[in-house]
Amino acid sequence: MEKKELINSGKVKSVFTTENDDEVIIEFRDDMTAGDGARKEVMSKKGAYNAIISAKIFKVLEENGIETQFIDLPEENVMLAKKLEMIPIEVIVRNIATGSLVRKYPIDDGTKLDPPIVQMDFKDDEYHDPMLNDSIIKALGIATQEEVDILTEKALKINDVLTKFFKDVGIILVDYKVEFGKDKDGNILLGDEISPDGCRLWDSETLDMLDKELFRKGKDSEVMDAYIEVYNRIIPDDEKVI
Repeated sequence: MEKKELINSGKVKSVFTTENDDEVIIEFRDDMTAGDGARKEVMSKKGAYNAIISAKIFKVLEENGIETQFIDLPEENVMLAKKLEMIPIEVIVRNIATGSLVRKYPIDDGTKLDPPIVQMDFKDDEYHDPMLNDSIIKALGIATQEEVDILTEKALKINDVLTKFFKDVGIILVDYKVEFGKDKDGNILLGDEISPDGCRLWDSETLDMLDKELFRKGKDSEVMDAYIEVYNRIIPDDEKVI
């Protein structure tokens, strides 16, 4: 496996072509950002922990019938993946009200949401990822109604699987965001990553945060301890590589 051309360099990951036109290499960097990249730090091994956590979660989802772009993890911070044409929609699933939801709407922080809220945002830093509805998605031409329905269905199935997966290791899955893309045959697959960067994870007993929210709140010294705690809980000893 060899990196060839850089396709995209985002806030925390770089994507490269490979010798196989249908595959890409995703390199997880040690960058940590907040506020649409306005604040940035580098945290040792952060990329590796996110890559390994994402790979584990993708494997769990595959075992439960959810197709992902994941192929292999040849290095601790490098993922080999199927090449996807990404749909510019962030699908956010909320199980507990917190964050922007309670800032924008009259709902108490910590309220359990049953059924979960499925929110879709336009993935575009220039416009600060505004919330979408079906009509706006149609006007922008970024997905059909059938595709929106598929994204919703897949996101809720992911939620069912991961809520139990995290509960079994003493973690509450508060909310998370996922992205999807189309493979060469037009199939919609889960892509990008699922890690503490894009999830709110709370300890089931203490409700301590185990995710990127620590960085947003300026608790930089606690961030890597939280990521490592998630890693230690979900990765069996015989699978640990760090």
